[in-house]
Amino acid sequence: MTHGDQLRTAPSAGALYPLELYLIAERVEGLARGVSRYRPVRHELLGMRDGDFLRGLAAAAVGQEWVGDVAAVIVVAAVYERTTKKYGERGVFYVHVEVGLAAQNICLQAVSLGLATVMVGAFDDTQVGRLLHMPADHRPLVMLPLGVGK
Repeated sequence: MTHGDQLRTAPSAGALYPLELYLIAERVEGLARGVSRYRPVRHELLGMRDGDFLRGLAAAAVGQEWVGDVAAVIVVAAVYERTTKKYGERGVFYVHVEVGLAAQNICLQAVSLGLATVMVGAFDDTQVGRLLHMPADHRPLVMLPLGVGK
């Protein structure tokens, strides 16, 4: 969120905000290892589960073992129904545009902080959702590993 009116840094069709962000922290100063969910209205992280989840993400990322050797991973998920209820099937397209814009903003912020990142789309959606205990309507779309290997 970037404004008192709860506006965000990426445009959203109809201001419906279908994206949900999860942070999987491994080596982040001030954060316990585990999964948190970003709550934009309060601009806060809600801790969900403690533990090591990066190995599971690496396994879900079809052989990209390096995903398990980073400091943290941001997983961007979507609740398609928030947009498709207004725009029908065209809403799927709008969600995909929004995830690209949000991921770009994350990449730009990472660079400004001197962190390495890349957008990863090759992973098993079901496996990631299960690992992170996402609600059934949250579909993971991209992962953004942050930091360098151990």
